[in-house]
Amino acid sequence: MRQLTKEEAKTIQRHAKWLRGENGGKQAMFGDHDFKDANLTGANLYRANLIRADLSGANLTGANLKGANLTGADLDGANLTRANLDGANLYGASLNGASLNWDNLNGTRLTGASLYGANLYRANLTGADLTRANLNGANLSGANLNGADLSGANLTGAYLYRASLTGADLSGANLTGAYLDGASLTEVEITEPPLFIHGVSVYPLMAYSGTKGEKMVKIGCKLHTVAEWDAIFTANIYRDLLKTDDQYDAHRRAFEFAKAELLRG
Repeated sequence: MRQLTKEEAKTIQRHAKWLRGENGGKQAMFGDHDFKDANLTGANLYRANLIRADLSGANLTGANLKGANLTGADLDGANLTRANLDGANLYGASLNGASLNWDNLNGTRLTGASLYGANLYRANLTGADLTRANLNGANLSGANLNGADLSGANLTGAYLYRASLTGADLSGANLTGAYLDGASLTEVEITEPPLFIHGVSVYPLMAYSGTKGEKMVKIGCKLHTVAEWDAIFTANIYRDLLKTDDQYDAHRRAFEFAKAELLRG
């Protein structure tokens, strides 16, 4: 782990003055800068320009990156535990194997970002834009993904134990092999293209409480109460509407996820 150079440290100090509106202050412009394996623990980089910066292997524990521009940055293997990335722009950034445990990523833009094998334990991703993001094998256990946009995201093998996905958009997300036990799926709506569970498409799925308090689940254009769906699946009525046993099993599995969450709530 390398220490910051004198010039890097001075630039960060001037940035702090700029944030406070003091004389001699200047916004940190670290575009394309080499911070590989650098020690940036607790650094205040709020609204800093870090476009395409190399932060691979860097220690950013507790760093303030709120509103920072990290477009195309390389954060592979970086330690961002408890960092504040609220509203940061990480469009197309690479965070493979990065540690983002307990991070604040509220409203963060992660469109097309690669988070292969990243650790996001209990991270706050409320309203985050994860469109087309690669979360293959990522650890999202206990993460807050309420209202997040995960459309087209790759969640193959992702660990979502007890993650909250209330109101999230999973349109076209690939959940093949994803672990969803205990995950909150209330009001999750999957529109075209379909959700994939274990490689099988599950058409628009929505779960919510009706106006009279009844527990409702919508699969495709079919809306029924939980009790009605139970009767349908028990009698194998729905099987005749699907082409293969795999499709039937995937739809039933999706229903069971929604049912468990509704009954728990």
